[in-house]
Amino acid sequence: MSERSFETVISNGGYFEAPRWHEGKWWVSDFYHHQVLSITENGHSRVELEVPNQPSGIGWLPDGSLLVVSMKDHKVLRRLPNSQVKVYAELSAFCGGPLNDMVVDKKGRAWVGDFGFNLMAMGDPKSTNLSLIQPDGEVSIAATDMLFPNGMVITEDGKTLIVGETLGCRYTAFDIQEDGSLTNRRVFAQLAPTPGPGSFAEVLPMVKVGPDGCGMDADGNLWMADAIGARLLHIAKGGDILEELPAPDGLGFFACMLGGSDGKTLVACAAPDFLESNRTRSDDAVLLATKVEVPRGGLP
Repeated sequence: MSERSFETVISNGGYFEAPRWHEGKWWVSDFYHHQVLSITENGHSRVELEVPNQPSGIGWLPDGSLLVVSMKDHKVLRRLPNSQVKVYAELSAFCGGPLNDMVVDKKGRAWVGDFGFNLMAMGDPKSTNLSLIQPDGEVSIAATDMLFPNGMVITEDGKTLIVGETLGCRYTAFDIQEDGSLTNRRVFAQLAPTPGPGSFAEVLPMVKVGPDGCGMDADGNLWMADAIGARLLHIAKGGDILEELPAPDGLGFFACMLGGSDGKTLVACAAPDFLESNRTRSDDAVLLATKVEVPRGGLP
């Protein structure tokens, strides 16, 4: 266990997810307050976008447009540089549950995951797709049989996509082709045995490590939130744990990202739990930060 200490960036959230560092500010979605926020390094926050159907993954197109996942209606929204907001893509035909995280590359291609089932109703877990949105808004299936695809990163050279599979207890890597399609599927890091099929009550206790939101450093290692273990893990390819940071008492970690002016600030989204029934009327989620030695790398 590491002895690093955390400082509070902002508090009074419902449930923060998908932290990003972009153009000198932190950006984050608040699921249950239905907002996308930007935060300066001195802690001044601003509501950038209201998303009634629950925001999640965030990214930017080459023209500066902001893309935001709208979870419950299976859409990706685009806020143009002139602040006009439009539906960028409709993914209902491609997903099996609420949309979730997203990563956008420098060419404007976006990969989006979804739950695959009704998590909040504790439905039976099912595998699902990873969807690809082309720069013209066309949607296709990039990968199948994903076990709750969650946090995603793209390597610094833009050639590899790494996807956390929360219910697979692993990170899965793909080669990115010129047309955005994914090939050469392989395990980047297996962190615990993958549970077999079963009901929610059967599967959840078998998830010993739950990969959630993540960020890559300049050495090609991942900082990840373990949504099951209330900790941040710094992991290498193959799954070796380089460092472990426990969440403060009473909180869990659900996403993290590297950024800041020197790239060495690690922020983490923390809350007592992830349950919509608890979070909707709560304001005890926080965004925490600590310093690390190796700066960010890759995307987002």
